[in-house]
Amino acid sequence: MLTFNVLEGRCVALLGPNGAGKTTTLQMLSGLLAPSSGTIGFEGTDELDIRQSIGYLPQYPAFYNWMSGKEFLEFTGKLAHLSQKEAALRASNILDRVGLKDAAKRRIGGYSGGMKQRLGLAQAIIHRPKLLLLDEPVSSLDPIGRSEVLELMQELKQETTILFSTHVLHDAEAICDDVLIIRDGQIVLNGELGKIMLENQQPIISIALSSNDQIWLHSLANKPYVIDFETQHNAAKITVNDLELAKVDLLKEIVDRGISIMKFEVAQSTLEDLFMKVVAR
Repeated sequence: MLTFNVLEGRCVALLGPNGAGKTTTLQMLSGLLAPSSGTIGFEGTDELDIRQSIGYLPQYPAFYNWMSGKEFLEFTGKLAHLSQKEAALRASNILDRVGLKDAAKRRIGGYSGGMKQRLGLAQAIIHRPKLLLLDEPVSSLDPIGRSEVLELMQELKQETTILFSTHVLHDAEAICDDVLIIRDGQIVLNGELGKIMLENQQPIISIALSSNDQIWLHSLANKPYVIDFETQHNAAKITVNDLELAKVDLLKEIVDRGISIMKFEVAQSTLEDLFMKVVAR
């Protein structure tokens, strides 16, 4: 059983490995699946049908391919109880907003996968929902399209509450206010992203050798300041608890041993590092 709250006006990233239950959770919140137990509350009530207040984009949205993009949005707008006039106006405005203005009159069957993903996002917001549920909203977009949709989500954060799933942790880190990580249907981490990163962020030193010195590289795992150690071929990623001590010690050894390196880089741990840590527990 999952127990969590999504606060009004927040953008929450729902994260987890494949099979963790992200899509199932979003389907239950949207009303497509009935929970096996427990309740779903909305705005302080346990109202059963909250579809009018929700916008939902499934991971694999389906369309009527014989319709044009504008016709489809007008249709979904009327399903959400907008008048014909308001649905037509909203459809035109949103198509422009999601970058489909020039394709408004084209049949959806001729849209690319990325265009369909944008159209799916458009139908999710046409009725101005109070809660926006997005399942992998940028999964089929190219880098430019992904950047544009993330920018749109930044704008939508000012207008509505967002709960979205993604496997691109860099995107989540860039846009979300809060993070909810689940594994095997259980919550393993939940809270405000800034606070979580402040509490868990640690310095990481990345070393890449231009020569094959595996024995020395693996010996670094035994250093007293090492918290976590990962190695692959001639490279190592070392999480440390004392950055200054680690830098001085490692650089001294590199110089003393005459080791040839391609990279010596210092960075802070990211959401992806934290994700890998908590889901592997």
